[in-house]
Order: sequence, then C-alpha cells, then structure tokens
Amino acid sequence: MTEQAKRAICVGEATVELARGGDGRFALASGGDVFNTAIYLARAGVPAGFASALGDDPYSDAIVALAQAEGIATDLVLRVAGRLPGLALIDSDARGERRVHAWREAAPARELFELPGWSRVAESLTTARLVFFSGITLSLYSNIGLGRFLAALELARAAGAKVAFDGNFRPHGWKGDLTRARTVCAEALKRVDIALPAYDDEAVLWGDPSPEATIERLQAFGVKEIAVKNGPNSALVAVGDRREAVPVPDVVVPVDPTAAGDGFNAGYLAARLNGRPAAEAAQAAHVLAAQVIRHRGAIVPRTGAAMH
Repeated sequence: MTEQAKRAICVGEATVELARGGDGRFALASGGDVFNTAIYLARAGVPAGFASALGDDPYSDAIVALAQAEGIATDLVLRVAGRLPGLALIDSDARGERRVHAWREAAPARELFELPGWSRVAESLTTARLVFFSGITLSLYSNIGLGRFLAALELARAAGAKVAFDGNFRPHGWKGDLTRARTVCAEALKRVDIALPAYDDEAVLWGDPSPEATIERLQAFGVKEIAVKNGPNSALVAVGDRREAVPVPDVVVPVDPTAAGDGFNAGYLAARLNGRPAAEAAQAAHVLAAQVIRHRGAIVPRTGAAMH
C-alpha cells in the first residue's frame, strides 16, 4: 500500500448535539473534536477513518451514516448493544457566550480500548499513515484503556505512522483533576510527532506564559513539529530549530467559534500530508478555520466548503 493510500485514523468520541438556535429551539446534530477533524480531513481528500464506540440506537446509526456520507471509514467504530452515545446540549449565557452541558459518563466511546473488539482497533493503528487524537480523547479512558491506547501508539509509530495530538484541554472532562490530566498528557506527548495545541488551553493546564514557552515545553517532551494556535493572533510553528509566526490572513468576526481548532487541525494535517511546508500548512489551516467560524455549528454545509 502506498503512503498516499494509507489512511489517517482519528481516535475519539462523537456525541449527539442539541444546539439552541436564534428562535430558541434546539436542533439535532452530531459532533466531537476529533470527529469534526476527520470530516474536514476527508473533505480535503485525505483517506480518513474514525475509531470510536457507539450504541445500537438510531442516534448512533445517524452518526455512522454522517461519517459514511462524508467518506470516512467506519470499520473501527465498535457498536455496543443496549447503549447510547454521549449527549451535548449547547446553549448561550446572558452575554452570548457559548456553554456546553454534557452527559457522557455512560458513552461507549469511553471503553473503546476495553470492549471485546479493542485489539482489532489497536492493530489497525499500525497500518495508518497518521493517527490523530486529542486531550478530550485521553480524558475518556480509564487507566487500563490509556495503557492499551498508548502502547498501540508506540506500535503504530514503529510501523511508520505519524502521531498527531491536539491538547484540547477541557477541565470538566477530567473532573477538575489537573494532576491526572498533566500526567496522562505527558505520557501521550512522549509518543507524539506533531502537536497542534491551542495556547489558551496550554496556559490553563501547564501555566505556559507564552506560545514560545509552549513550544519549549513540547520540544522538551521530544515533539519534533509544533503548531500553536492562538485565536486571531499568529500561529507559531516550530520544526526542528526553525520557528515561524504565521499570521491569520483575515481576522473574521466569528458567527460561531465552534470547531475553529478542529478545522485548523485538519487544514494543517492535510497540507502536511500533501507535502507542503509547515508554514504553508499553517496558512491553509487559518483559511479553513476562518471558513468554519463563518457558519453556525461545527460542520460547514458542503455547498459552502471550499476545502483546498
């Protein structure tokens, strides 16, 4: 199999989302940080697969159908009888700030590496061109699941896969346990080739005073390629000894900031997989993130998506 024919496998969770619209009603959708990135990777022409676990209910069926409609392979989505996916309710507070309330404790995705089919998922990572996951992915798993996932990442790297990681720190997912979050993320970072952190997340989790400090800390873990997202400010890209600030081409007033980082990740990784230099990849990532925040919801309607 050629490198180009190998797929990017995105490991994480897809939830049922209920988002309140301007009319006060809730609309049903599907989402999840890694799932969103998988969709945008597939739209950019990268063969992509999604590794997760869902129930056997109509809402799980809808998530699988959406993935398949976007061209994402779903052979690594384990289905668990009698279970339901996680639910996220998205609303705004009095200031218009987005708030997410999540019911995810019983979601099958949390047990991906403990379910009967986990070893097949783990083995499949060794055939990937790229494995992508996030801090939210890590927050799902028990210590047993984490041990199996991290071992699978080592085997995947040994087989030639690149491993990419977005720290995407959400305190609620870790039940406020910063010590465990740091410990788990530190273990993961030892197995990462490409880090795509958001500076504001890193500042909360690690106390980084600047994006430059984020790069230095990640390089100390052995990460060779880093692109630090920093909202409307320049992204800071580091490959080896070279660092470059890549400005946002047009600062867009967001209609909805949901999934801006997921779009950035997909734009960056797709460009890198197509052989473009890191700074060019960050420019492509900015462009895709700007398209995402011009629309309500995580996934841009296909008619409005120019993904190159």
